[in-house]
Amino acid sequence: MRKYKRGKNSRIKKLLAGTLVLCMGMVLWAGCGSQSEEKQTSQEETASSGKEEDKIQIGLTVDSFVIERWIRDRDVFVATARELGAEVNVQDAGADVQEQISQIEYFISKQMDVIVVIARDCGVLSDVIQKAHNAGIPVISYDRMINNADTDFYISFDNRKVGEIMAQALVDALPQGGDIFMIQGPLSDNNVHMLKEGFDDTLEDTNLNVVYEANCDGWTAELAVGYMEEALEKYPHVKGIMCGNDDIASQVVQVLAENQLAGNVMVVGQDGDLAACQRIVEGTQYMTAFKSIEDLAKEAAKYVVEIGSGKEASELEGVTEKVNDGTYDIPARVLEPTAVTRENIDEVIIDGGFHRRDEVYLNAEYN
Repeated sequence: MRKYKRGKNSRIKKLLAGTLVLCMGMVLWAGCGSQSEEKQTSQEETASSGKEEDKIQIGLTVDSFVIERWIRDRDVFVATARELGAEVNVQDAGADVQEQISQIEYFISKQMDVIVVIARDCGVLSDVIQKAHNAGIPVISYDRMINNADTDFYISFDNRKVGEIMAQALVDALPQGGDIFMIQGPLSDNNVHMLKEGFDDTLEDTNLNVVYEANCDGWTAELAVGYMEEALEKYPHVKGIMCGNDDIASQVVQVLAENQLAGNVMVVGQDGDLAACQRIVEGTQYMTAFKSIEDLAKEAAKYVVEIGSGKEASELEGVTEKVNDGTYDIPARVLEPTAVTRENIDEVIIDGGFHRRDEVYLNAEYN
């Protein structure tokens, strides 16, 4: 088990350096017998700088902010970390895995106390994660598990459960059975595999048949348009569609609308995006697997600050599970998703404060 002392020692060194500078200034002041206002200001700024440097420094690299939810994750994570006395350096990888690798290397060079990664490609970051470990810096897999990297902590939702509630929603909505499509996220995202496992297992021994599957590389939702056109040409009597997220669902519903099928085909997604909630009350999307992003980001910030201060993830309160990254068992905190349909959207989404009622019902009458 890795023991990181760098985080604490680094902050001690920074504090000592600031104190040393301050003490030297005081000696000079005593020797001269007086001090100009300008020098006093300089000493105060140095002391203030020492306090800032003593804060836990967190490096956060995000896949991209194209997907709505990552903006919300970032805002809550950063605000919570600051409340806990930490500073967060946020980097946007712009959907470029090489850029994300460069950002992690930058965080290593800056001697961050801890690095948090929302991975662009879960399968190609193990080498740069090892560099961080060699530098004594713990690394956190946020929402997406980094494969075969032995990251220090993993926090996410139960992605297998997401797949299960997606499948169950279609089973409930389509008691007569029928053909369904799966327009999923990229194979490079480990969550996609876990979701599919839960989805497939739940559909066993049901009368729903998956007749078409596709994956949107890089979570590029626009790719779903071509897949849907191809699928509908082959299987025009489709009854339901599983979408990798609500962004993909937006493109799927658009194609259904163009073919006068919107509202007649049961569409399920995940994330609880505002547009998806609007579609649910309008009747063009049946369900979204809602994940309380605020809870995830707040808990993640709390754990990250503790890990950055030198604590082991396995010793933290509430961390009782382990999830395998393909090679290693990683200490994990896994939150539960909730199936949101027209029946419970007011209670879960609106009363829960995730979206406002006037936003959700912008194009639909509130009942």
